[in-house]
Amino acid sequence: MSTVRNRTTLLAATTTALLALALTACGPDGSGTKSSGPETGGTAQDASATASAANTGSTTGTTGGSSTSKSSTGSGSKSASGSKSGSGSGTTTGAGGGNATSDSYAYKHPCSGGQVSVNVTTRDGASSQRVIAVRNNGASSCGLSYYPRVYLDQASAQGGKNVKPLIPSGLGGAPAYPVYAGQTAYAVIDVDPSGATTGTVSGIDELNVLADGDHMPNADTHNFPLGSGALVLKPKLGLYRSTIADAVSSMKAADTQS
Repeated sequence: MSTVRNRTTLLAATTTALLALALTACGPDGSGTKSSGPETGGTAQDASATASAANTGSTTGTTGGSSTSKSSTGSGSKSASGSKSGSGSGTTTGAGGGNATSDSYAYKHPCSGGQVSVNVTTRDGASSQRVIAVRNNGASSCGLSYYPRVYLDQASAQGGKNVKPLIPSGLGGAPAYPVYAGQTAYAVIDVDPSGATTGTVSGIDELNVLADGDHMPNADTHNFPLGSGALVLKPKLGLYRSTIADAVSSMKAADTQS
């Protein structure tokens, strides 16, 4: 009986020891499950990095947007300023020298005898043609009649016969021929357009020119010698033009007695 009791006690002690050993072995499994801690730590770091990156991106975006907006605003403001400057310049120019090249001003302000100079020369290559040049020496534009008042006579015979030229027909349009400041108007007269050597008017040796027959007094008439041997027969006078070539073309169209 004593032997049985001892075996029972030993068995109980052995069982207890084995149970204790088994419980001890469970500790590493709990520690292994706890290893998920580094993963949790890694997730937190990733979240922190993501948040940091988000903040950095937001800051960059805001800075870029502000810069773009500022650049656009600055450019627009400068452009508006430039436009205003251009407008001011145009107004100044108009106020400063508009009358020098103004047709409308010329229409209302006839040229005076003291404002213009009148010269007559023989046209190159055409001995029977004379070029009448009227230059505006004033600071503002002025208006002339469509053509100068012209007649030919004998210088030594006061009150003698006068020969008046033909002029172009169908006149009309602007109230005057505008001559800008510093510019010259040309009119051409051919004293013998047919080139006749017989039947010409004898004794005619002078060309008389009044630059504006509509407004200038007769006292402003200029007298120019034709030169010895000049022949005069049915002369033709053209309208004022800006070039001699155009004045010649106008002269050839003369068909009405002035």
